[in-house]
Amino acid sequence: MLNRSDHMMWNQLFRISKDRKISYQRQLREMIVSAILDDKLPLEIALPSSRELARHLGIARNTVVLAYQQLIDEGYLVARERSGYYIDKTILDGRVRVEPLKFDGDHKPPDWKRHIKFHPSQQRNIVKPVDWKKYRYPFLFGQLDPDLFPVADWRECCRQALSVSDIQDVTPDAIDTDDPLLIEQIQARILPRRGVWAARDEILITMGAQQALYILADLLIQKGTRVGIENPGYPDARNIFELKSPRVVPLEVDEHGVIPGAELNSCEFVYVTPSHQSPTTVTMPLERREILLKQAEQNDFLIIEDDYESEINFVGEPTPALKSLDGNERVIYVGSLSKTLAPGLRLGYMVAPKALIREARALRRLMVRHPPANNQRIVALFLSMGHHDSLIHRLSQTYKERWQIMGKALNRHLPESSRIPSFGGTSYWVEGPARLDTRKLKESARSAGILIESGDIYFMQEQPPLNFIRLGYSSISARQIEPGIRKLAGLIHDMI
Repeated sequence: MLNRSDHMMWNQLFRISKDRKISYQRQLREMIVSAILDDKLPLEIALPSSRELARHLGIARNTVVLAYQQLIDEGYLVARERSGYYIDKTILDGRVRVEPLKFDGDHKPPDWKRHIKFHPSQQRNIVKPVDWKKYRYPFLFGQLDPDLFPVADWRECCRQALSVSDIQDVTPDAIDTDDPLLIEQIQARILPRRGVWAARDEILITMGAQQALYILADLLIQKGTRVGIENPGYPDARNIFELKSPRVVPLEVDEHGVIPGAELNSCEFVYVTPSHQSPTTVTMPLERREILLKQAEQNDFLIIEDDYESEINFVGEPTPALKSLDGNERVIYVGSLSKTLAPGLRLGYMVAPKALIREARALRRLMVRHPPANNQRIVALFLSMGHHDSLIHRLSQTYKERWQIMGKALNRHLPESSRIPSFGGTSYWVEGPARLDTRKLKESARSAGILIESGDIYFMQEQPPLNFIRLGYSSISARQIEPGIRKLAGLIHDMI
C-alpha cells in the first residue's frame, strides 16, 4: 500500500484529466516520461504497482499495465521480479547537468537593434486569435470549420502511409527531391482542373504558398526591382516583396481584378490573384487575362499567379488559370492545398519553367531541404484515392450554402453596405458606411464573441480606408452566420 508521503508524491506528479481528448493510457505515459526526464522521480524507489496506481488514479488496472509495458519497451522502466517497476537509469545517460548561468551586475547583453538588419515583426500584418475556435461567431478567412475536415479519409491515408514500404520510402533524407507520387498526383489531379499541364521538372513542392513566394522573392527580386502588387492585396505577399525591394508598386483593382495599365509596364514582376482576387474575391474574366498576358509579353515582365482559392468556385463555369493561357512562359504559378484540405498542413507547390524550378529547388534545399516526406506521402495518397476530389465537391456545396446565407443576412441587416459580386471563394469583402472605423469595430466585436478582419491591412497606402471588412465563412457553421451578422450589424449601427 502507498504510505502517506508516497501518496502525496504520486498525487503531485500523476493526475488524470477526464477533460483532455486523449486516452488515460497516453496521459499516464506522458506524465511518467515527463517526471523521469525532469528528474522528479527518485531512481531507487519503485513506482506504485499497477493495482495501487489504478486505484489512486481511478482508472482501470489494465490501462496502467499497458502504459508500464510500453515504457519498458521504450527503455524508460525496468521490471524487477518480486520488487516492482523502476526507472531504467541508462535512459538518463549522456545528459549534461549544469546549473543555470547567473549574470553579475556587469553583464552586457548584445545590442540586438544593431545586429538585426531588418525587422519583419514591425510590418503591418494580419493577426488572428490562436483560440478562434472558442468564439461563437468566427468570421475568419483562411481557417477551416473542424466539422468539414475529412477525418475518416485522412486517417485511412495515414494508416496506409505507415506500411513498411511507405515508411522505408519517406524516412531517408531525400536531399532536395519531392515525393514522386505527390508530383504525379499534382500532375494528374490538381493542375488539369485548372487547365495547366507541367512536366515533373517544372513542379516544386513547398511549405505552403508563402514559401513559394519567399523563394521567388529571393531568386528574382533585388533592391531596385519594381514589383507590381494588387491594391488592396494580400499582405503577406506585399511584406515578402518589401523585404527585398522598396519599389513595390500598388496596382488598382476593380470589379474584374487588377486593371491593366501603364503602371504595369515599368514593372519586372507583377503579382496577381485572378481566380478570386485577395481580398475582394472578384474573378478576372478571360478577356482581361488575355490582355494582361499580351501586355507582359510586349513589356517583358513576368507574372506571379497565386491561385490560392481556385477550386472553390460554385457560381458559373470556372475560368482557366492564367498559366493555362500562357504560351510564352511568362507566368509562374503558385498553388496551395490550404483552402481545401487544411491550412495547418502547410503544403503548396510552384509550377514554372525548369530553369527556374532548378534554382528554386537548390534554394529550398538551403532552407528546409524538402517538406516532410511523410506529409507529402499522406497527401499523395489522399489525392490518389479520390478523397480530394470528393472533398472539393462537398466543400463547394457547403460554401455555396454559406455564401447564400451570408449574402441574404448582409442584405437584411446591413443594406447600406456594398459588396462586389463574387463567384465563389470563402469570404465576402464588405464596404461599410464611410464614417465606420472597422479597427474599432473589430475590437468591440471580439468582446461580443465575433471575429472579423478589418480591411485596412490589405491596402498599401499609409492612410488606408477604414470602412472595409473581410468576412469569412469557411470557419463558421451555417446556423451561426445569420445571428452573427445580425449582432455585428447592431454593433455597426451603434458606432455610426
